[in-house]
Amino acid sequence: MRGGPDDPGAGGDVTTLRELASLVRSKNAGPFTITLDLFFDSPGPCRQVLASTLCDPDRLGRLYGVDPAEVAVHHVEHANALKITLPRPLSAGDVGERDVAGGQQFARLLDLPVEEGGR
Repeated sequence: MRGGPDDPGAGGDVTTLRELASLVRSKNAGPFTITLDLFFDSPGPCRQVLASTLCDPDRLGRLYGVDPAEVAVHHVEHANALKITLPRPLSAGDVGERDVAGGQQFARLLDLPVEEGGR
């Protein structure tokens, strides 16, 4: 997916998503949507990320170059997981689409700082 300006990586003693999540992945959620799945070993880190700026639809919209109004963040409490869905700029398999399975879209989240003040 085309992204907006990349968020700076973490520096100093800031905690990143990579440090908190046990698994981060992305995949197709149909031909017009990508889903980002974030799994955690326990409820604490999951809630910390959910409450952070990382889960702010405006930030995610800028990061992925999509309308923030079309970004949805879902908390799957019983699985200690967060599911983020966003529109694809091009449908899966369309000319110019570079990640037909959506499997590489998670990478830009890994080194983002998890800061308070999100949702």
